[in-house]
Amino acid sequence: MPIEEAGAMLTGVRIVDLTSVVFGPYATQILADYGAEVIKVEPKGGDALRHSAKPARTRGMSPSHMTLNRGKKSVILDLKDASDADVMRKLIAEADIFVHNIRGQAIARLGFDYEAVKAINSSIIYVHCVGFASGGPYSNLQAYDDVIQTATGATSLASRVDGDPRPRYLPTLIADKVAGLNAAYATMAAVIHKLRTGRGQFVEVPMFEAFAHFILKEHLAGKTFDPPVGPKTYARQVDPERQPFPTSDGYIAIVPYTDDNWIALFDALGAMDVLEDERCNTPGKRYLNIQMLYRVVTDRTPAKSTSEWMKLLKKAGIPCMPARDIDDIMNDPHLAETGFFQKREHPTEGPMFEMSDASRFSDWRRPAQDGAPTIGQHTEEVKRRLADN
Repeated sequence: MPIEEAGAMLTGVRIVDLTSVVFGPYATQILADYGAEVIKVEPKGGDALRHSAKPARTRGMSPSHMTLNRGKKSVILDLKDASDADVMRKLIAEADIFVHNIRGQAIARLGFDYEAVKAINSSIIYVHCVGFASGGPYSNLQAYDDVIQTATGATSLASRVDGDPRPRYLPTLIADKVAGLNAAYATMAAVIHKLRTGRGQFVEVPMFEAFAHFILKEHLAGKTFDPPVGPKTYARQVDPERQPFPTSDGYIAIVPYTDDNWIALFDALGAMDVLEDERCNTPGKRYLNIQMLYRVVTDRTPAKSTSEWMKLLKKAGIPCMPARDIDDIMNDPHLAETGFFQKREHPTEGPMFEMSDASRFSDWRRPAQDGAPTIGQHTEEVKRRLADN
């Protein structure tokens, strides 16, 4: 079957996107990549992320904006202005999906809560990206990535590894992006439901609950059971010895995940005598004394270079990979071969790199998209179209 290059899987799906920063825009970026028409409604100065993430060549066109908003249309509306609010209602009337991350009371004051929007478009899929689920004591609080990392206990994980009692943020906007993924697939589930039933619905995606769900998948651990059968946290993940191992010229990740891997690894290390020790001579004992095994690996790996270990470990069937600096990832040979980074010419920002969608489909290839829009780039175009309808 030939790959479809013209059009896209979500061609014909129109989204009015009133989200800002990362959580909501990441969700709508995914949907835009699959072909949905995303109309990004921004205030006069534009989404705050246009200005807060630097460096940039042009004011309002930050790197994060460029990576989170490609292929979208930017429309500037002041929803407190009667004429602009009327434009918004017209946009909603012809949309399939309305997404926003404004707190409930504020969106109601603007006249775009679910009941008001449903009165305009009875089959709308209304997606509310919130910090905390409604009905709880936090429901009206503001939420950003740092707030959610702290609230879920994610900032306590590093101290369990190194003993430093200070809570620390994971150095990535992980809560924002995890919540954005949740919003994207919840929206698509609602689209499938609408295709089957003809009915739209209200969808709430809370960042706190989404990230707690993500963190606790493994770290609920022994407290999964009532009464608990052990402590919370997955022991392997917070083991202080579980780090990239030093080599003579760098570091390497070695993951002896199965017992056969452990045996092959210690054979490669020339340390089979360790596995004959009564503390480590069965799989169960090896699990209980994994710190001891990790220390042996740490002591032995500096004897060879990273490339020597890679050759040896790959031959033994042990998962491994050199530890790279974040600055080196654009030179990764695998990503180069698979076309992950694409160079393009943005109409206002010039040459730039963008990341391809990681998923691949046998019957569809993502067509070329416009780059991220300048502030209000499509305002007049969209207003003219609405006036003609």
